[in-house]
Amino acid sequence: MKELQWSYSSLKDFIGCPKRYQEVKVLKNYEFQPTAAITYGNKVHAALESYVKSGIEIPENYQRFKVYADALLGLPGEKFTEHHMALTLDRQPCGFYDKNRWVRGIADLLIINGEDAAVIDYKTGSEKYPDPNQLKLMAILTFAHFPEVVSVNAGLFFIAKDVVIDEQYKREDIDILWTHFTPHLERLSHSYENDDWPTNPTALCRFCPVVTCEFNKA
Repeated sequence: MKELQWSYSSLKDFIGCPKRYQEVKVLKNYEFQPTAAITYGNKVHAALESYVKSGIEIPENYQRFKVYADALLGLPGEKFTEHHMALTLDRQPCGFYDKNRWVRGIADLLIINGEDAAVIDYKTGSEKYPDPNQLKLMAILTFAHFPEVVSVNAGLFFIAKDVVIDEQYKREDIDILWTHFTPHLERLSHSYENDDWPTNPTALCRFCPVVTCEFNKA
């Protein structure tokens, strides 16, 4: 069996539907097809990254988001855009592409200011169902890769809605933060070890790329 490797997005895909996860990520019978909303979000992310990192002017279509980038640029500390981080199975920092990586993630914007850090994730969609677990994982990765950091301020920036969901984490919270992922990772390991990939039918099944599934009524 292939050694388990995961990211926040892949674990979320598994939670959503183990069968879809198997078909797309394990068997690779189907490819993920980005929606128009995802494509738009990727373009906005790229524009903000170029502006913050290199000062390249934000395209006119996305100028309304510049106020967020300017505010973040005004914060003290060293800025890292699209910062890649990974951990081994024993939760030690490693390279993003190392073969022994276990979990990895990318921070849209990471700011390191001595013992304090800020982790920002830009969102171009709706703020109705925010998922701060993504921030928790990024905080874990930040604590591992920057041992001097003792406090992380993290935020989901729903820039199209002018909404910010923020959380604060301390280094002593690391064990508690892991508990948000451990049960799901145990289920994922079980699926790999037992080749057990149950379906999870929802109203979103019609958008699933696994067209052979009995619950896909597209």
